[in-house]
Amino acid sequence: MTTARTGAASYAGTLALAGLAPLVWGSTYAVTTEFLPPDRPLFTALMRALPAGLLLLAITRSLPRGRWIGRAAVLGMLNIGAFFPLLFLAAYRLPGGVAAVLGAAAPLIALGFAALALNEKLTLRKVLAGIIGLFGVALVVLRATAALDTIGVIAGLAGAASMAAGTVMTKRWGRPEGVGPLAMTGWQLTAGGLFLLPLALLVEGAPPALDLKAVGGYLYLGLIGTAVAYALWFRGIARTNATSIAFLGLLSPVSAAVIGWVALGQSLAPLQLAGMLIALGATLLGQLATAPRAAKPENASEQREAARTAA
Repeated sequence: MTTARTGAASYAGTLALAGLAPLVWGSTYAVTTEFLPPDRPLFTALMRALPAGLLLLAITRSLPRGRWIGRAAVLGMLNIGAFFPLLFLAAYRLPGGVAAVLGAAAPLIALGFAALALNEKLTLRKVLAGIIGLFGVALVVLRATAALDTIGVIAGLAGAASMAAGTVMTKRWGRPEGVGPLAMTGWQLTAGGLFLLPLALLVEGAPPALDLKAVGGYLYLGLIGTAVAYALWFRGIARTNATSIAFLGLLSPVSAAVIGWVALGQSLAPLQLAGMLIALGATLLGQLATAPRAAKPENASEQREAARTAA
């Protein structure tokens, strides 16, 4: 019993740390609108990914080898290189609320990918948690005047699918022996950043002039919002279920709404507050629906071994 409690506490602690990532990502909108140059989504994506990736490579002094060169490239594309441009494209072509709702579909998409790639059982409870979370986020961010744009909707759904697939494949492939979360994060950020570099130059041209405010914004997004946040995210994927981690993504739009209220003076209606509670409840339900159950020792010898390990 002690072993089970210890394991449950460790699992909950890992989820709590991983949950800090989407909470931090919720600040991206405020930082982008208040500190960064306008209309440069690809350059912003590049500045989030490549400098942070190179810094982590320099710190960890670890490079992918063998089959992990290809795997790092694939994961870097799914989690960074494809996800960032699709995210910004949706944000620029759609009202923020619509883009956030499309992003909140990621847990449902991750359930399908996990069933195929990880053989995780697709249960009614998991699907219900995903639908409830989507509804809660819609209440928080969606407005009656929201307009739809076909390209924006496709980009939003594709971005959610890219993030979900990246989360599941990160869990499926794990990490090479002796490689920690920081190194793995550095590989993916660098791979995604190298993909974004020529794309940003071709589409947006030369980098814009940056003042001190913009430099500070990029440093925050690169170091805190990307390097640290993704390291916690990938650490969580390695130690828990991929679908458990995916449900934590529902915290991001809730965090964005709270930051907009506190820092930008935006109002929060009672319906939005209800949506926050629903989204938080769905996040919790997602953990209860996907958390692994500790196996019980089958005999006295195993019980003694479990107690000795716990001690």
